Amino acid sequence: MPLKIVKVGNSLGLVLPKDMLAKLRVGLGDQVFVTEQPDGFSVKPHDPAFVEAMGAAENIMREDRDILAVLAR
Repeated sequence: MPLKIVKVGNSLGLVLPKDMLAKLRVGLGDQVFVTEQPDGFSVKPHDPAFVEAMGAAENIMREDRDILAVLAR
């Protein structure tokens, strides 16, 4: 899908169509995260690094549930 580059103040920006915004579930004021891929760029509504860190944290909490329960007392 071709996107138009427009001037925004002293910068440039992309105009995202309504259907793309709806699929990303983002709107005015939300952040999107762009990551470079081998074949181009990826736009996501969440930070992939944060998702990875939370996955690691969930694994640790799952594995060490007993220790965390003792520490919570």
